[in-house]
Amino acid sequence: MFFGEYHHNLDEKGRLAIPVKFRSALKNGAVVAKSLEGALAIYPRKDWQDFATKLSGLPISQKDARSFSRFFLTSAMEVDLDSQGRILIPDYLRKYSEMKKKAVITGLGQKIEVWDEKKWEDYKDKAEKNSVETAEKLGDLGI
Repeated sequence: MFFGEYHHNLDEKGRLAIPVKFRSALKNGAVVAKSLEGALAIYPRKDWQDFATKLSGLPISQKDARSFSRFFLTSAMEVDLDSQGRILIPDYLRKYSEMKKKAVITGLGQKIEVWDEKKWEDYKDKAEKNSVETAEKLGDLGI
């Protein structure tokens, strides 16, 4: 399970060091793809396969389902950790996330999110200010 917040820099080739605590879960490979709000998601291969299967099960007759599936599936790229625990973030995903140099890696249970540092700070500030209202809305979900 992934949790926590870590700050790292991308190198000049677009490689990102994965926190040591996360590496063992990614030793058999990972998939990096677009996520929501301009972030990127990194899944262990097995968890990506489960997610992709759910997306593939959405009804192809519904335009929103097709669009949602395309958003994630067409952006996905398999990656492997190098000997220094880094993965290469492809150019098109760095462009989507507006990631330049400073990145924030966050653990979200079954996946990791990677954010441009400025975007993360803006998002986090807004989310923290709205945390009480959000908690009330999610109360019906048993959280």
